[in-house]
Amino acid sequence: MIDPGEDMTATGDGLVASGGGLAASERDATARRGKPSPALRVAVVFATRGRAEILATTVAMLARQTRQPDEILISAVSAEDLGPLQFDSGVRCVLGEPGLPRQRNAAIRELGSRADIIVFFDDDFFPHPDWIRAVERYFLAHPSVAAITGHVVADGIHGPGLTVQQALRIMDEGLKGGVPLTVERYSPYGCNMAFRFEAIKDLYFDERLVLYGWLEDRDFGGALLKRGGKSIKLGTAIGVHLGAKEGRVSGRRLGYSQIVNPFYLHRKGTMTTFSLVQHLFRNVTSNVLRSIAPERHIDRTGRLYGNVRGVRDLLSGIMAPERAEFL
Repeated sequence: MIDPGEDMTATGDGLVASGGGLAASERDATARRGKPSPALRVAVVFATRGRAEILATTVAMLARQTRQPDEILISAVSAEDLGPLQFDSGVRCVLGEPGLPRQRNAAIRELGSRADIIVFFDDDFFPHPDWIRAVERYFLAHPSVAAITGHVVADGIHGPGLTVQQALRIMDEGLKGGVPLTVERYSPYGCNMAFRFEAIKDLYFDERLVLYGWLEDRDFGGALLKRGGKSIKLGTAIGVHLGAKEGRVSGRRLGYSQIVNPFYLHRKGTMTTFSLVQHLFRNVTSNVLRSIAPERHIDRTGRLYGNVRGVRDLLSGIMAPERAEFL
């Protein structure tokens, strides 16, 4: 598989709620322009915590989709995570334990066979209006494909983050610049990925990858590949990842996961040795060099501390990614 950003090839149930209000009228108007197709039932899932404001903006962006989703499901930890969306009749909500893998699994269990295609968007990912339509068409035309990742034309996670206005402008410019080709054997990228329910109905995200779930998308894609699932990157499904900094995991916890999680995936067989070395070298080198003059939006010192703790645990014979939760 190709890991996003790399040129390589590699082998809790919750409380359900719904409500009536924000952006519902806007989605209703859009639904009349682009009614859901009867061919496939598409559900869009957001796993979120502590970012109600950007979540509301991102969900409202779905009104621009030319192919409206059949269902929108938000997997959160508390009502505070939902903000005004808890009163939106066009959204279903499931509440459960924190942690990205746990919250995504809760959504999969809640949806069950109601959806043929499950789309996972980050709560700060803006899909182009044709994203769902492009993905649905590809799934229909290619029955052997189990997973699709879209093309991220800009990713604010690598910098201070992008504003809504910047994201919309970049997305328009991304289309003008041409559409990239489809890439085979591409690892799903968590901010925008879609799966056939039949391919993942008995497959779940590894809940030992706690909190932000560092590399949980790579692990899930690797597990899907091991059972014969085909995963691709679709160039016609574009979007922008804002990379909002609110609600992110602490530097120490992330730094620990940067060391331990790749080794854990390698032991499971969902990450190659080459990819393991590449991840470790890139992250540790960045933390060491940039800790001298760290970026304002990144806790390099905390990440470096977490790196050291992770190495110490591994040298002690401890490989437990869940220990990041207690740093």
